[in-house]
Amino acid sequence: MTFFSDPADHYCHRVRIVLAEKGVAVDIQDVNPDSRPQELADINPYNTLPTLLDRDLVLYEPNVMMEYLDERFPHPPLLPVYPVTRAQSRLMMHRIQKDWCALADVILDPKTKDTVAAKARKELRESLISIAPIFAEKPFFMSEEFTLVDCCVAPILWRLEAMDIQLPPQAKAITEYAERLFERESFRESLSDVEKEMRI
Repeated sequence: MTFFSDPADHYCHRVRIVLAEKGVAVDIQDVNPDSRPQELADINPYNTLPTLLDRDLVLYEPNVMMEYLDERFPHPPLLPVYPVTRAQSRLMMHRIQKDWCALADVILDPKTKDTVAAKARKELRESLISIAPIFAEKPFFMSEEFTLVDCCVAPILWRLEAMDIQLPPQAKAITEYAERLFERESFRESLSDVEKEMRI
């Protein structure tokens, strides 16, 4: 199995967390998004990152990769067993994508104008603060167990400092949740050298 990964990208990071959580033997190829290898263009019609190659199977959408890995390597399970809670998890991943990841993409894009980035930064900060009480209810995101939803949230929280976002004391539940995730062995293993330098 080969994983083509941008070492700075939060979408690639979420898949690396799943790979580490599952203990998958994988060849992680760090790719500069401005200088992509020909091999990537040969297997992925969109020439995008991340891309996962498993024998003849090529996947190039991060959430599809995460669910594939969870089914291919069932232990430990990262999605609930029951259809209703599984659907709720998928919906939460979709909301994280729309609400937080989209803003993070704007903030982290070096081409974004300062005023636009500042607006996105404020919006992301306020959104996190407003949802902070939910993080106090259970050890993981709306769950007693670590799930794919946490794999989506963790890379965003890891990048808060890089995005110049500081959470106030009333968001303490998020900070404590983040520290629980960051202490997981799988999370530490998932970090690229670039990501390690984001928080010193």
